Amino acid sequence: MKKTLIIIGVVVVIIAGVLTYLRFKAKSYSPEGNVEFSDGNLKIHVFYNRPYKKGRIIFGEGKLVPYGKTWRTGANEATVFETNADLQFGDKILKSGKYSLWTVPNEQTWQVVFNSEIPSWGINFNGEALRNPPTDALIVEVPANHPKDDKEFEQFTISIEKGSDGSELNLFWDKTIVSVPFSVK
Repeated sequence: MKKTLIIIGVVVVIIAGVLTYLRFKAKSYSPEGNVEFSDGNLKIHVFYNRPYKKGRIIFGEGKLVPYGKTWRTGANEATVFETNADLQFGDKILKSGKYSLWTVPNEQTWQVVFNSEIPSWGINFNGEALRNPPTDALIVEVPANHPKDDKEFEQFTISIEKGSDGSELNLFWDKTIVSVPFSVK
């Protein structure tokens, strides 16, 4: 009995060590990023992981991020978007709170999805996004822009910028820029 417990304990320690190693190894390829945005009383925080292009074609049929499929909008853990105020995206309202941020890329438009569930990891073992559509809090569709000057963004980047008519949540990677306008409700 004592020998069995020792064997089980050793196996548990080895598995925990391997999982910890794999998690930190994955982080070295897609480091964490944080976006902090403040405007008056509004505070937004975005946590995400920033994968690199590394010579790959990122978006398209059969590519790293296929068109028409939910993407975790980064790498590793699900991307987290937190706001302390209600936000207006077009005619839709996102209540203050903490959300996972997902996207469904297509060549001309992207769906940007704020979901009330925040899974600890962005995909399952089959590589499918862990988004749960019944818990989507808000979906907005925006144009995908492809710079004419062949500008490429090597590392996936999220930014939030203040504009004259509100603010924009921006996503940059490869040859694609997606801007999502919003204002404080």
